[in-house]
Amino acid sequence: MIEDAGIYAREFAPIDRHVQIGVASSKVLRVTFPETPNAEARTDHPLLDRLDAYLAARREDYFDDVQVALTVPTDQRRVLESVRDVPFGKAIGIDALTRMTSGLSHEDDGDLETARTALRENPAPIFIPDHRISDGPGATPPDVVEQLRAIEGL
Repeated sequence: MIEDAGIYAREFAPIDRHVQIGVASSKVLRVTFPETPNAEARTDHPLLDRLDAYLAARREDYFDDVQVALTVPTDQRRVLESVRDVPFGKAIGIDALTRMTSGLSHEDDGDLETARTALRENPAPIFIPDHRISDGPGATPPDVVEQLRAIEGL
């Protein structure tokens, strides 16, 4: 369980970026990749330690135990929950993601757009690993996506 509500950030050499997380009520609210983190961000948090091991390729981490506060429409929530089911080291396309999402059809343009919107508005990249969706527009910056895919052998 995540403790210590607040903003946390740390710079990670493997992605040449900071990762900043917002935490409240034992849940991750947001993950961003700022050039410069919030001035009040603290650097000591167990999730940042796990990210350090993951980004240094010392640990395969599915982050499936990390609770994320999803305040998005229901269809988008289901898409993001499906993204979390894509395992470490595997990539799928937007069609496959839509097929595995309850209530959506990969043959429906509106459903495909729902999936794309969910990926673009993903509040917690890495913990909701949009970098594993090979042809989807994720919230993770493209240069970070490349590094995450390399770490996972994609």
